[in-house]
Amino acid sequence: MKPYKFAPYLKTTLWGGYQIAPFKGIFTAQPNIGESWEISGVPGHESKAIERGLIDDIDVGLTLTELIDKYKGLLVGNKVYKKFGNKFPLLVKFIDSRQDLSVQVHPNDELAMQRHGCTGKTEMWYVIKADVGAKIYSGLSKSITPEEYERLVSEPNTAGDNPMASVIATHESHDGDLYFLPAGRLHAIGAGNFLAEIQQTSDITYRVYDFGRKDAHGKPRELHVAEAKDAIDYQVWPEYRSSYDSTKPTSQLINCPYFIVHRVVVQVAAQVDFQCDSFVVVMCLWGEANINGIHIHQGETILVPACENVLYIFGNATFLTATM
Repeated sequence: MKPYKFAPYLKTTLWGGYQIAPFKGIFTAQPNIGESWEISGVPGHESKAIERGLIDDIDVGLTLTELIDKYKGLLVGNKVYKKFGNKFPLLVKFIDSRQDLSVQVHPNDELAMQRHGCTGKTEMWYVIKADVGAKIYSGLSKSITPEEYERLVSEPNTAGDNPMASVIATHESHDGDLYFLPAGRLHAIGAGNFLAEIQQTSDITYRVYDFGRKDAHGKPRELHVAEAKDAIDYQVWPEYRSSYDSTKPTSQLINCPYFIVHRVVVQVAAQVDFQCDSFVVVMCLWGEANINGIHIHQGETILVPACENVLYIFGNATFLTATM
């Protein structure tokens, strides 16, 4: 089974920029592209296979769900299929923030299942490119109670100031920065960040503050202040930026119950075996290469089936990989 490429879902947003299309090497008149959903099993936005390098490939045009129905554990791994069935467990994106995104939080699995009948949302960000002065907002800088949170978000604001600014931890953003965002952590992507995001398959977001912006119909964007109160982790952590060894050709970035992410740098050739019963998502951040018979270049993402998940790479490129 050869790796799959999928058609990306390009999403126009109020805060989106202009970097995603050129980064991916595609041409489109679509404005303000904030997100490119590279591999998605979200209902209504399921990825469709477009290429595997095979003549008359009968899998081209099938959705990710249909492919899992067809191949089951051969595609996603036996343990993954047993746990998730035909629901792909990860959502993989590129994000371009021309403006600040809303301050938001995601519920954990228990709360999301109770309220929405789905999983929660733990995610990670890898900063591909950050403009000078760009910021990442992640976590709390000082301890607050749920009651103090309600007071802060209800306080009047002036000149677009964020009423939560005094308590949200603010970080200077740099190329290669890594942030792990477990469910419950308040966060926002600041203007001038271009990044890769890997997350649980969930689109449940509680928006706490959105700088007074209006939607396409001129109405204030919906906030979820009450829902967020019970979802927020009010604990203060000493560090919110994650560290990793950038000198190694293969570095583990994140190892959590929902995904395992590595950064892989290849010069000429490499063989990478994660020794797991899982699919491998490969996001190309720079360069180009051939992986298991499929050509991939900057801005492209492939899904390597679990039954053939040792990566044989020829080229010069930098990747993020995600397994379960």
